[in-house]
Amino acid sequence: MTDTLHIIGGGMAGSEAAWQAANAGISVVIHEMRPKVETFAHQTGLLGEMVCSNSFRSDDDEQNAVGLLHWEMRAANGLIMACADKNRLPAGGALAVDRDPFAQTVTDTLMAHPNITVEYGEITELPKDGKWIIATGPLTSGALAEAIAAETGAEALAFFDAIAPIVYFESIDMSKAWMQSRYDKGETEEERTAYLNCPMDKQQYDDFIDALLEADKTEFREGETAGYFDGCLPIEVMAERGRETLRHGPMKPVGLTNPHQPDVKAHAVVQLRRDNKLGTLYNIVGFQTKMKYGAQTDVFKQIPGLENARFARLGGIHRNSFINSPTLLDDQMRLRSRPNIRFAGQITGVEGYVESAAMGMLAGRMAAAEINGGSLPTPPDSTAMGALITHITGGADAKTFQPMNVNFGLFPPVEGLKAGRRGRKDRYKAYTDRAKSNWQAWLNQG
Repeated sequence: MTDTLHIIGGGMAGSEAAWQAANAGISVVIHEMRPKVETFAHQTGLLGEMVCSNSFRSDDDEQNAVGLLHWEMRAANGLIMACADKNRLPAGGALAVDRDPFAQTVTDTLMAHPNITVEYGEITELPKDGKWIIATGPLTSGALAEAIAAETGAEALAFFDAIAPIVYFESIDMSKAWMQSRYDKGETEEERTAYLNCPMDKQQYDDFIDALLEADKTEFREGETAGYFDGCLPIEVMAERGRETLRHGPMKPVGLTNPHQPDVKAHAVVQLRRDNKLGTLYNIVGFQTKMKYGAQTDVFKQIPGLENARFARLGGIHRNSFINSPTLLDDQMRLRSRPNIRFAGQITGVEGYVESAAMGMLAGRMAAAEINGGSLPTPPDSTAMGALITHITGGADAKTFQPMNVNFGLFPPVEGLKAGRRGRKDRYKAYTDRAKSNWQAWLNQG
């Protein structure tokens, strides 16, 4: 059928694209290689599986760009946000979810839609005919990646993504650790105690840094280069950049008071966040790593409270490919050399679950409009969605293009507002107010 939309990849972007197009009356086929073809990072064959963190990050839609993106996706009847809200876990001001029930909800919702079917198997070549969206994410199969590289005339860009470890709660020593969100953030007691904190004094921190620097690391194969995305650096790479880097990053001690020693200010704090609804699993926040498994257990057990920790999953590292979107895609997310093919999600050079799903939302809506005989304009760049697509389809410098999270630096300035840190709160509120108005207007015309 010429009016069928085919989507390769059933992750965040592919699932959202399918949902949006199907709701516009389009017949959709999702092509998912799992579980027939497995990846290093995936554990199931479910659609929308979360392979790294279980967090969608900040849910603040007035002071945070990713929270604004949440708001825009909810306003547009987004599947990923609806499923996240149904499986929400306490996480202070962040939106974290119970990962397996979340993926099951995504899968069940898509399977129940009368316009959506799922075909399991690997697509290894770029389709010549029909309407397609490639949303294969950070773990695009080797054969398809080679086909993309051959078509675009350039090698696919790549960086390496590291996964944080997960600890069994029952193995944590709560006589040393305590529950508290930074600055007691959250509207309920559950939210204000959403994080588990492990304090370090200066000697413990220095010993931990030494252990990180000396630990055995994963070796890269010949021809691979370790180009990391700065928002997802392994902790040992951060430590290599300076001994204080971690203490001013994921291990910062601010906004926390240790009830076991309320008069003692910790030199550094390791935070863990609930990874499932039962509260039996906790992931170590910001602790992506490329240390070998044996080294991980040795190093992490130096953290106060984790001396006897048992790990449900240790950290890992995998290659994460993306295309040079500013040179390859038009403003409709179509491959310039093959306009029957759109790209969406992380492979386009956005970073993060929400950003990936957002690009899936736009690709699905744009493809549906085209199949229905019309066209859908790009959202204004004053919206979070518009700022992202503008960045990846031309706003970024192609020579230095790398994965990007949504942030207010991508937005056009609001005139007449005070610059600098002191004016930031008013400035961010102005950004989000403008974005919400313009996003709603864009939705109304679609």
